Amino acid sequence: MKGPKGKYAWTATVGEKGQIVIPKQARELFGIQPGDTLLILGDDKRGLAIPPQEQFAKLREMIFGAEDET
Repeated sequence: MKGPKGKYAWTATVGEKGQIVIPKQARELFGIQPGDTLLILGDDKRGLAIPPQEQFAKLREMIFGAEDET
């Protein structure tokens, strides 16, 4: 059974040290490479979210304001 276009679901197992392995299909789809840094957001009611890397700058600007490039 296929889900809505552009929507995906995977499972991951949490290891003893709290580490998870992102499924290969997800890594390939989102261009996640070894050594990449991921931002993990959490909400008590909505759960966890891992936004795409291109959203980092937008999120940083929302939190800290525009960078001063002088």
